[in-house]
Amino acid sequence: MLALELTNIKDWAGMPSKRRSQSWSEVKQTGNECFKNGQYGDAASFYTQAIQLLEKAGGTNQQDLSILYSNRAASYLKDGNCEQCVKDCTVSLDLVPFGMKSLLRRAAAYEALERYRLAYVDYKTVLQIDCNVPSAHDGTNRMTKVLTEMDGPSWREKLPPIPTVPIAVKEKLLQSTASAPAPNAQQNGVKEKAKPVVSDASMKKARTLKEEGNALVKKGEHKKAVEKYTQSLKQDPTEVTTYTNRALCYNALKKYKEAVKDCSEALGLDAANIKALYRRAQANKELKENKACIEDLNILLKIEPQNTAAQKLLLDVQNTK
Repeated sequence: MLALELTNIKDWAGMPSKRRSQSWSEVKQTGNECFKNGQYGDAASFYTQAIQLLEKAGGTNQQDLSILYSNRAASYLKDGNCEQCVKDCTVSLDLVPFGMKSLLRRAAAYEALERYRLAYVDYKTVLQIDCNVPSAHDGTNRMTKVLTEMDGPSWREKLPPIPTVPIAVKEKLLQSTASAPAPNAQQNGVKEKAKPVVSDASMKKARTLKEEGNALVKKGEHKKAVEKYTQSLKQDPTEVTTYTNRALCYNALKKYKEAVKDCSEALGLDAANIKALYRRAQANKELKENKACIEDLNILLKIEPQNTAAQKLLLDVQNTK
């Protein structure tokens, strides 16, 4: 298909009109492919074209527009353009209020911009919609720590109002979860892990297996640890730290492509996860994917500017370009 062959917005714009008379959904799909391939700047450009085409065609489907803005926001976030990510997420949420992906992306962007109170509000709003979102719990915990250090025990008094999520929004989520496709299906184009329902028994078994994997890592038995983490993820595929722990093992075993994949899975659950960003950067460095490595490190350092390991790795990569 022509759409999948295009890798740059200039290529698309330069096509004869008969060959580039694509629908907004086709251009969106091209953006999705670019996003999956790590071409975040190109993805943002294609999403922009899709938005323009949909609006020009008189599209009134707010859901479609909301998804396009949210997808473009994800591209901006990956590229470190957090201000633009915030703007797009806000537009997306104006079109369809309480969209969890837009809330999580905006929260991660706010966090990177050190607007911690606003990040806290978005993370807490997500938890009102679905209390089982790991990245929202992690983000709330990080913000609580930072805000306590900033403002002391009365930090909550300085927060903006946290919106009340209507019951209808929660009910809609429950209905969509009940009818959702199998885990790992792609939703809204941008690849993020689908949220399966994990039973208490499975979570308990997953934790035990993860702890066994952790013990093996301490002994330097990374191959056996990978097996334990893999078994753990079969029980609970929503646990971020299991992905990042397995990525550590893959890096140690020089299985860098597998490490990149695991870190990407973790970032699909928690876009601001420091370990996932750092370990993916390590893997991409070994794969000679210096641009992707630098992108991850720049995002990481916006979240944790004093992270000396990331600073050192960034300097090392820049010196070998």
